[in-house]
Amino acid sequence: MIQKSYEENGIAENQQLIEELKSLRREVAELKTEKAAFQAQKKLLEHSVATIIRASPEEEMLKATLQDTLDVCSQLTGAQKGSLFLLDRQGAVTDSILTQRETALKERDRLIGCVLAQGLAGWVYRQRQIGLIVDTETDDRWLQLPNQPYTVRSALAVPILRNEEVLGILTLLHQEPGHFSPEIAHLMQLTADQIAIVLENAQLYGKIETYSKALNYELEKGRQIQRDFLPNEIPQLPNLEIATFFSPARQVAGDFYDVFMLPGDYLGLVIADVADKGVGAALFMALFRSLIRIFSGQISLGGLSIIANEAELSILLESEMATNLYQINPLKAVALTNNYIAQQHAQMSMFATLFFGVLDPATGILTYINGGHETLFVVGDTGIKASLNSTGPAVGMMPNMKFKIQQVQLEPGDILIGYTDGVTEARSPSGKFFTEKRLRSLLDQSALLPSPLLERITTDLFAHISNAPQYDDITMLIVQRKASD
Repeated sequence: MIQKSYEENGIAENQQLIEELKSLRREVAELKTEKAAFQAQKKLLEHSVATIIRASPEEEMLKATLQDTLDVCSQLTGAQKGSLFLLDRQGAVTDSILTQRETALKERDRLIGCVLAQGLAGWVYRQRQIGLIVDTETDDRWLQLPNQPYTVRSALAVPILRNEEVLGILTLLHQEPGHFSPEIAHLMQLTADQIAIVLENAQLYGKIETYSKALNYELEKGRQIQRDFLPNEIPQLPNLEIATFFSPARQVAGDFYDVFMLPGDYLGLVIADVADKGVGAALFMALFRSLIRIFSGQISLGGLSIIANEAELSILLESEMATNLYQINPLKAVALTNNYIAQQHAQMSMFATLFFGVLDPATGILTYINGGHETLFVVGDTGIKASLNSTGPAVGMMPNMKFKIQQVQLEPGDILIGYTDGVTEARSPSGKFFTEKRLRSLLDQSALLPSPLLERITTDLFAHISNAPQYDDITMLIVQRKASD
């Protein structure tokens, strides 16, 4: 009997152990299922976070991405409601995103103000840490709003932090107590950390956009300065035909051309390129143009006299050159402009390559100074017949520089073409320069009138540039002495 009793007790104990083991296995299986579900949720959320990181920083795209992220967080955590507040440095709400999109704007602002002032979101903002409420009925961090249309028993609020600055707050709500676990809270904090990176990038993008707009405004202002100082009207003379071209670069530079009448019915021709880029170059372009016009018109400026001294001029003139003072005096403007810039603005280190010619329309004699500028060409029926090379340094580098005056005869039908280095140094998409050689080849072809010649050059030039950026201003000045009827 005793033996039988021991056996029965042993069987019962074994049965109990078996049941306990089964129960443990079930619990383990449930835990594994929960863990698998949690891991699945984590992977889905990580995928969503990856989407956030790749999101466009532009405002509308960013807001749409944050809305999607809030929706995914709510779905994966089982939250019934959620919100995402974006804050400025003073803690004021700059934007809000809710899972319940139908909430009226006025009601939304009222709710946000309350919870930030007294509720869980405000506590999270002040403490800069996760706020996990297991049961709202026993946690004084929860603010029960009057006439609240829904029940909340558990809540999770996560700060979106970047370098101790609260950029926003992610809040999730549920009507059952204990719905959000510490594991979920940790996962949401990881998500918030990634959102913080995106928001910081968006802030940087906003600063860059602001700077870019300001820069573009300044560049446009510089371009306007350039346009305003180009001649509105070209003098029309019966025996001359003139064509001009100006294409500003994306970045403001300092090219300009000018055509104007001088005393004695002579014609002033200028093409120049101010060193450097930006608004400063555009301003100095305006200064150079004004000085050339003022000095060549025999006007005194700042005590600088422009009256020519024949003895002094003889040093600069070729021995066989006609010394017509109406044609020579204006060219003193180059030396006077050089001294004014070098003396008054030396600290700016600004200078310009500049060609200034004085043309006698009646005879075709062109008297000129080429201050370090690109070679100009005289083109006849058979191509290039003369090259007007540099006769002195760039203008404005140092005071009292010497500039040699030279002359060339434009025969009836001849064309004078001047250009800036934006033509010869224009780059193709592969980085190849247009080159002076290529320009000369276009000029050596059959002679054309100024406008068709200009079209021939610009067509070939912009075909060369194609879709590459235009790095420098492109400027051309073409003058033809018409053949007699």
